Amino acid sequence: MEGIEHRTVEVNGIKMHVAEKGQGPVVLFLHGFPELWYSWRHEIQYISSQGYRAVAPDLRGYGDTEAPPSVTSYTCFHIVGDLVALIDSLGVDQVFLVAHDWGALVGWYLCLFRPDRIKAYVCLSVPFLKRNPKVKIVDGFRAAYGEDYYICRFQKPGEMEAQMAEVGSAYVLKNFLTTRKPGPPILPKGEYGTGFNPDMTDTLPSWLTEDELAYFVAKFEKTGFTGGLNYYRNLNTNWELLAPWSGAQIKVPVKFITGELDMVYTSLGMKDYVHGGGFKQDVPNLEEVIVQKGVAHFNNQETADEISNHIYDFIRKF
Repeated sequence: MEGIEHRTVEVNGIKMHVAEKGQGPVVLFLHGFPELWYSWRHEIQYISSQGYRAVAPDLRGYGDTEAPPSVTSYTCFHIVGDLVALIDSLGVDQVFLVAHDWGALVGWYLCLFRPDRIKAYVCLSVPFLKRNPKVKIVDGFRAAYGEDYYICRFQKPGEMEAQMAEVGSAYVLKNFLTTRKPGPPILPKGEYGTGFNPDMTDTLPSWLTEDELAYFVAKFEKTGFTGGLNYYRNLNTNWELLAPWSGAQIKVPVKFITGELDMVYTSLGMKDYVHGGGFKQDVPNLEEVIVQKGVAHFNNQETADEISNHIYDFIRKF
């Protein structure tokens, strides 16, 4: 990780850890669950070499960033508040945004609340999901997939943490990061992990080394998973907070990239939304949709070189 600098920034009442490299226009990278700034290690190197300043924080509750104890400290307003303060601290008015998984969802919130701060957005895995004014988010997932759907299983504070503790951080992270099973992740009660990756092998995929996995494990051994799980526990609260933006469109320029095997892309109705006109209607400046053949959910790590090129090809236009 040569040349990457680390520092701590005060944002929105918490201390945030930031990794960065390079000079030039800022490219802000947002990670997902269960990940860290480190998920962007390859993209940081490439984008910084192309004349940009790559900035990747550990989001609130993750890694070396503070994790407030209260579940209610992880709403969309808290997370976006952290990021606006981070952008302010960088001394710039606007950034290019690149985000994956939960980071992608946070990225949509950021584009919705503060489009003036975003030049363009490269979004991985999670498309913009328009608010349904009649159904709360978790309630909708429960109706579609049942109680064993992973987001439903994550709702009760302490419950999933206890199950994860039984198998250990190394198992949890390896299981999540290496899953290639398409469709909605189901976690049958009484056991952890089989819904994500029932066929987990001892060997890691070519794109994840033992040392890289060990970095993730070391950080989550220290923090636990509660911070990340608290994002899921605020989905229904976010639904209430987003009421003023019901029906609002995302106006920033967007490029969307997903894997053919991605668990989000292969869930109910998602392909039809992405390709059938709904996504473009909600995000009128959606310029491109890329579906990567044979690629699963963690495409920012699995196909880092390809993702880096896609990012650069898009942001260089602005």
